[in-house]
Amino acid sequence: MDIWKELEAEGVNRHLLAEVRSFRDAHGVAEEVRGRIPNPRFVYYGKDVWEAAAAAVLCGENLLLAGPKATGKNVLAENLAALFGRPVWDISMHINVDAASLIGTDTLKGGEVCFREGPVCQCARLGGFGILDEVNMAKNEALAVLHATLDFRRVIDIPGYRRVMLDDAARFIGTMNYGYAGTRELNEALVSRFVVIRMPMISQEHLILLLQDHYPTLKTEGAKELAAVYLDLQKKCENAQISSCAMDLRGLLDGVALMEKGLNVQDALDMGITNKTFDPYEQTLIQDTIRGRISKKMKPEDLFEEKCGSCRKEFA
Repeated sequence: MDIWKELEAEGVNRHLLAEVRSFRDAHGVAEEVRGRIPNPRFVYYGKDVWEAAAAAVLCGENLLLAGPKATGKNVLAENLAALFGRPVWDISMHINVDAASLIGTDTLKGGEVCFREGPVCQCARLGGFGILDEVNMAKNEALAVLHATLDFRRVIDIPGYRRVMLDDAARFIGTMNYGYAGTRELNEALVSRFVVIRMPMISQEHLILLLQDHYPTLKTEGAKELAAVYLDLQKKCENAQISSCAMDLRGLLDGVALMEKGLNVQDALDMGITNKTFDPYEQTLIQDTIRGRISKKMKPEDLFEEKCGSCRKEFA
């Protein structure tokens, strides 16, 4: 996937993209971490969000991507790293995260006590993009160690060892969803160190593009029908008729992969979406919504070009 072509096609500001190229030219990447530069499977669609995020990174800001499930927070974070050509450290935030697991800790090496860098320290020193995944799941006491890292000081002071200054290219991108179990309110002091982007729900047009980008053999009409199913479920979720379990964009993509292999269309959608909830009544509501769009007579070959015919023989 050529992310530059995708963004130019989206109409992202050309002057902004030119500044990103200048950023890449000005900041090299150490050979030891070149393998960490991502090559995204998906592209994030949304001109306004792209421009806001790229401008924030160019201004030296850290980003907090906030929004409901399936809004592409991690996709955008990975895409930003690919666009800016920076290595990525994926830092999973959870209730047991502490200062040692973020910054580093003592260890033995050759019979001597030395410091083993944590992901935040490595990312800061080597000019990477640190993705703080579901940052509002960690305890505020643990996150407090990041205050000096995320504000104007841009430093990590390691007691008993050294003071690590952040590389000019280093950025941190937090993602958060208030709807998940185990989440909590973020401390105001931490939030003030980010610029915040409210991630919008994916539009029908962009969902169709996403489906066809990932599955080139998917017909346009098929992509429209599948996008309509997802948006119908989204509307029911917004009206509190069903839970957010059905709002699973990953599940939709997984279902399309199963269809591409020749599995029955409705069975594939049940595996990818319906069965993610374990309440029988809710399962019935989701199935009714799917069957309102997808006929029982619809077959995988109705959705895909003939190129995929050989795959379907597996289920014949």
